[in-house]
Amino acid sequence: MTRGLEDVELLSRLVAFDSTSRNSNLPIADFICDYLDRRGVRIDRNASPDGTKANLVIAAGPEGLAAEGLGLSGHMDVVPADEKDWNSDPFSLARVDDRLVGRGACDMKGFLALAMNRFFSVDPDRLRRPLALLFTYDEELGTLGAKHFVETWPTPRRLPRAVIVGEPTELRVVRMHKGYLKLRVTFVGRAAHSGYPHLGRNAIEPAGRAIVALSELRRVLETERPLHALHFPEVPFAALNVATITGGVAINVIPDHCQIEVGVRLLPEMRSPAIVGRIRDTLTHALDDIAFELTVLGESPAMLLEEDASLHRALCQAMGQTDSQSVSFATDAGWFQNIGLECVIFGPGSIEKAHRANEYMPLAELRSANLVLHRIVHDWCEAGS
Repeated sequence: MTRGLEDVELLSRLVAFDSTSRNSNLPIADFICDYLDRRGVRIDRNASPDGTKANLVIAAGPEGLAAEGLGLSGHMDVVPADEKDWNSDPFSLARVDDRLVGRGACDMKGFLALAMNRFFSVDPDRLRRPLALLFTYDEELGTLGAKHFVETWPTPRRLPRAVIVGEPTELRVVRMHKGYLKLRVTFVGRAAHSGYPHLGRNAIEPAGRAIVALSELRRVLETERPLHALHFPEVPFAALNVATITGGVAINVIPDHCQIEVGVRLLPEMRSPAIVGRIRDTLTHALDDIAFELTVLGESPAMLLEEDASLHRALCQAMGQTDSQSVSFATDAGWFQNIGLECVIFGPGSIEKAHRANEYMPLAELRSANLVLHRIVHDWCEAGS
């Protein structure tokens, strides 16, 4: 391909891929690689354990100065578009007044399109410092692709240290976010006919006691103010949510199993083993000698970047922002910081418009973000020392 697509046309092509997390992302990954492949471009795939998905690292510029360059990061997957109240085909980008409507238009294929076209526009031979794209799979399932990447990528030092993760922030520059911890509590009973309850053991009844105890722990957590609480004024505490409960098979059967799933949003520098320990102690106290199993299902770490980090200062200056900003959702950046990457969350669109029918990207924000990315990439990768 000798000429790139316009940003909106490229976004339309990306939205047309049903890259819902339940599907393989290889079709969209192949398209991205084909679009950007040319002389001087290095393309690496980081395959998922089963080979059905892949993270992408696409880079150009001098390899010896990798740490001094710039990375642009986003996830290729989207949430399902199963809502009934879509006004158009969710996988066909529609323009409605000043809005671009489609699944992933906001979260986060709009940023992917901008990052791809900015990369497409550079001359690899004229880059003074490297520019890299780091695109992941299964962020929507709990940052699984980013976790796999940091655990398996053999040469993290070859990645630019400064990275923009383009989640939708309405063009606010964000240097910290909460993490997300997912847990399951399992109770095992003994099935029996409900007419002979003495032959069985009900697994749901102790789960009820557990829910009461977890609700009390939630109220306690809401009174606490961990480190960095002031930066999360809307919810300045670790938020615990009793999210699902499943158990039993029929009304006339004593249930022999029950599971409760719990989510906890942790603030930066809170340690997940500590909150897991508190949950375990809470349940042990409430349940006396009733057995239960507490399992950690997954974790997306919180992210914290120093206020004076160069990329944070540069983006704040570009946007005229003078304060530190935070968000309460998790991103891939929580994992990336574990291999020394310094991430800023910055992108067009609003997270409040994502994960719902008629998700959209404001055209004006897409254009504004494009101007900012052009300036930042020029300053970090193309301009002289």
